[in-house]
Formats: sequence, structure tokens, C-alpha cells
Amino acid sequence: MPLMDVLLDEMRDLYSAENQLVKALPKLVKGANDQSLKSGLKNHLEETKNQVLRLREAFGHLGKKPTGQHCNGMEGLVEEGQDALEKDEEGANKDLCIVGAAARVEHYEIAGYTVAIALAKGLGLKEVAALLNENLQEEVAAAKTLFASAKPLLKQAASEDDAHENEEEKKPKSAKEKKSEKESQDDEQEASSDVSKTGK
Repeated sequence: MPLMDVLLDEMRDLYSAENQLVKALPKLVKGANDQSLKSGLKNHLEETKNQVLRLREAFGHLGKKPTGQHCNGMEGLVEEGQDALEKDEEGANKDLCIVGAAARVEHYEIAGYTVAIALAKGLGLKEVAALLNENLQEEVAAAKTLFASAKPLLKQAASEDDAHENEEEKKPKSAKEKKSEKESQDDEQEASSDVSKTGK
């Protein structure tokens, strides 16, 4: 596969990812309780809309269409964000679940943009690399903002009444939770022989 095709695949993946986020971020904003977290997510939603436009501009420089590929990785991360919203957690704990889901998204995007920029530079596409780099810098800043908002939430969660500590064991699990637990056990079992070999 020519290097240009690899770049186009990476960029189409990013384009799909950003479009999925334009739809998913408002749900995280609505679900967040902490005003600082809510504000940071709102700001990043606006940045994400601009990132979509920058990617379109980058495709324009290449004379290609941005569509044609669905980002399965982002689909999974968006689903994790939805899971965070559906947890029975409240207050700071719920916000920390949202921070965790959003941080995974940012680091996924940071990895994608880093690769795409390297490919664009390797092909001598300075304008494309510059547009991708603008998006990358916003993703890096968004990740830092998320971690900054997590610090006071961690303190708040630690100081909250821990009367609910054992509730997880008492309440019945949903079908989705049971399925997830079963898949986790299957993953562990399948990996266990390889992990055991490493420990020797």
C-alpha cells in the first residue's frame, strides 16, 4: 500500500472519530455535575467542530474526500463514555468516571494525530501536517484540562461519605454488567498462560 494511502486511511479514521465525538460530547456535558468539567467539555466540543473543518481542509489540499471509513476504535470509546453515564455513581464519583472515559478518547486521538503528522511530514505535505498539528495541540490541551479538573474531584470523592462502599456487592447486576464481567473473565483466562510465561 502506498504511503499516501496509509495517510488517507489514518486521516479518514480521525475524521470519523471527530464526527462521532461531535455527537457524543453533548451527552457527557449533560451528564457532568462539576461546572469546571462541564465547561471544559463544552469548550472541547467547539474545538472538535473546528477539528472536523480542519480535517476537511486537509483533505482539500490532497484533492480527496474525507469520508469512506468508520472509526471502530472511537465507536468503542464512545460506548465506554455512555457506560460511564449509565453507572449508578453520583456526584464527584460520576464526574471521575466521565473524566476517565474522556481521557481515553483524548489519548486515542493524540496517538492518531501523531501518526498522521509523521506520515504527512514523510510525504512532504507541510500544509496538511500543520493542520493536523493544530488539532493535535488542542487534544493535548484538552487532556491536560481533564486531568486538572480531576484533581479537585478526587479530593471531593475521597471526602464524601463512604456509606455506599459495599453497595456494589449488594445490588443485582444488569445484563450488560453480567456480560461485561463474563467477557473480562474470558479475556483473563485466554491471556493467563501467556502472562504466566512472562512471569517465569
